[in-house]
Amino acid sequence: MINQSHVGGSRARGVIVLLFMGILVVVICTLPFLLFENVTDTGSTSAPSQIDVENPWKSADSGGWTPSSAPRSDWPAPLKETNGYLRVRCTGDLNQQRTAICNAVLAARILNAALVIPELDANSFWHDDTDSGFHGIYDVEHFIQALRYDVRIVESIPEIKKNGETKKIKAHQIRPLRDASISWYLENVLPKMKEHGAVYLTPFSHRLAEELDNAEYQRLRCRVNYHALRFKPHIMKLSESIVEKLHAQGHFMSIHLRFEKDVLAFAGCFDIFTPAEKAVLQKYRKENFAEEKLVYKERRASGKCPLTPGEVGLVLRSMGFDNSTRIYLVAGELFGGERYMKPFRSLFPRLENHSSVDSSEDLAANAQGLVGSAVDYMVCLLSDIFMPTYNGPCNFANNLLGHRLYNGFRTTMIPNLKAIAPLFLDLEDGHKIGFEEAVKSVMLQTGFGGPHKRISPESFYTNSWPECFCQTSPADPAHQCPAH
Repeated sequence: MINQSHVGGSRARGVIVLLFMGILVVVICTLPFLLFENVTDTGSTSAPSQIDVENPWKSADSGGWTPSSAPRSDWPAPLKETNGYLRVRCTGDLNQQRTAICNAVLAARILNAALVIPELDANSFWHDDTDSGFHGIYDVEHFIQALRYDVRIVESIPEIKKNGETKKIKAHQIRPLRDASISWYLENVLPKMKEHGAVYLTPFSHRLAEELDNAEYQRLRCRVNYHALRFKPHIMKLSESIVEKLHAQGHFMSIHLRFEKDVLAFAGCFDIFTPAEKAVLQKYRKENFAEEKLVYKERRASGKCPLTPGEVGLVLRSMGFDNSTRIYLVAGELFGGERYMKPFRSLFPRLENHSSVDSSEDLAANAQGLVGSAVDYMVCLLSDIFMPTYNGPCNFANNLLGHRLYNGFRTTMIPNLKAIAPLFLDLEDGHKIGFEEAVKSVMLQTGFGGPHKRISPESFYTNSWPECFCQTSPADPAHQCPAH
């Protein structure tokens, strides 16, 4: 005879098991959405953008945002009568000069000045004696035309006739303050401009505050950076040729590898090097940077050490990329040479740069100094994925992150060195179990190039959201896309 109480108990336990499994399925399906909530039409967000780990080559989730730097309020055309002429000398590398040009255009707008085509200092940084100034890098005609409703731009300060004689206007030279406010320009530069007819600001790098309350001023910066500053046709042609050849074999990623002597000396992470290499770095640091007590594990744990080439390979492998992945590598002279590249190359043998993709004489003759940097910039901008390897100061990577964000939220992978450092320290101590899963977990918290709130010290040129983006159906009218 069948025991009815046993049958009833079994049925009850079966129902409980099914109920538990149902709850578990709901939790598992819901958890990713709780962890990676996308940006929608909210006014601000700091949540990471979701990435499809099965297809990381797709652009990041836009959350309904689209790039737009067009004015959204009254923005009169520049006056015919200006207060004078503004000359600037932009210093630093190509990307530092790029931000300086954006600031120069904004300064001219604030001062109601005619901007003279900016001077680019090619010799001090690149030691480049070729014609690599503004005219050698950028499409001047396009630059002037694209900004015609914002500022008046001239090739040079014109001569004036006075008392029957033709004279040149001599620009009054001023050394501007770093990150100077708008009021500083109005109080210190404008009076001198009115007095002398022209002002020469030199050196001009980081000489205008980045964070401004006026969103229209910020949008002007975006119009300069992402629309008006277009490289000359031969640079665009070289860049597009390289991208076309790389894409002919499928997707490719670009990596900006920072493992040069100056970066490593600045970081102060010496313990992984040989005694001879360590002596070279210590000497360079002593000659160029402030003295500081350096404890390797402390600096590594705080995220101050750039990833080695081999560690970059391990991060990529943890994210699921295999040895068929094609990588366009942008790097200076790597410290330690091939010894540090060998582990990376063994994991990812399909490494390229502009010379290996196109070995033509035309490329070799044109891809030097500022021009070479411009080609690398465009290839990285157009790559399917971009990955910087150092969280420290880097104009090239920072500007690219901002440009890729504006260029359709193109996927970026930014290793959080502070979060990853303990994992690599454990690996150095021989703890390998669970390493790849832990690295992947950290990497999945990155923004991947989606819209996110700008938090200091992140630069406006790295992230121009929300000022230079809009929505067609926003919750906040301030984010409404302008009518065309």
